[in-house]
Amino acid sequence: MKWLILIFGLGLSLHSLAQDNYEIQVYGSDLVEPHHTMVELHSNYTFQGSKQEENGVLPTQHVFHETVEITHGFNDWFETGVYFFNSIGNHGRTAYVGSHLRPRIAVPERLHWPVGLSLSFEFGFQKRSFSEDTWTLEIRPIIDKTLDTWYVSFNPSFEKSLRGRNAGEGFVFSPNLKIDDAICKWMAAGIEYYGSIGPPGDFPPIDEQQHQLFLAFDFFFSPQWELNVGYGWGLTSGTDRDIAKLILGRRF
Repeated sequence: MKWLILIFGLGLSLHSLAQDNYEIQVYGSDLVEPHHTMVELHSNYTFQGSKQEENGVLPTQHVFHETVEITHGFNDWFETGVYFFNSIGNHGRTAYVGSHLRPRIAVPERLHWPVGLSLSFEFGFQKRSFSEDTWTLEIRPIIDKTLDTWYVSFNPSFEKSLRGRNAGEGFVFSPNLKIDDAICKWMAAGIEYYGSIGPPGDFPPIDEQQHQLFLAFDFFFSPQWELNVGYGWGLTSGTDRDIAKLILGRRF
């Protein structure tokens, strides 16, 4: 199938810091409808990750991450989301981890631009035992396009530590990419890529970067519901190796 060929080709092209494993998602440019609310549960499990504490951060292997995201649409160009991060694991790894706030603006669909375009600003805190940086900022442009049965979304994100171990450093380039094909009326299949490459113009060696590749499926059973499932592989030594994820959302 054509999407399998695409996955194989991208896997060969990557020689192998991705986003935190609390919200593993490539965002589309569309917003929640005005005066509506979307509630999502982001769930994932790390089969193979870090096995010991590193720089004061607890290991990630055999941990469930459960994130509740609530997003409200205010009009056709503005929405705001809030996240509640949680960890479930042994040896002190079951805890409320932190929260982020994410306002987002978008070019309204009524303007009929040739591509979808939006911009989000996500900021908030995580406990020190779960992250080297306790307060962070993410600036995420979102560009997407549907061509026949194909869908492409590119999120060239930039992340900045505001407080913590890396607070003295600049922005880190963390691109995300989604390419899928609607293989039938109720399902699309494709790939999702998550990377954390380093400061623009001063990228570290490839082994010090983070790259993840997911095989992902989106299901369209109802306009009120969304379901995304996937399995991902870390492509460098500094990336969690095997992760299963599920995103379940309901519009109100």
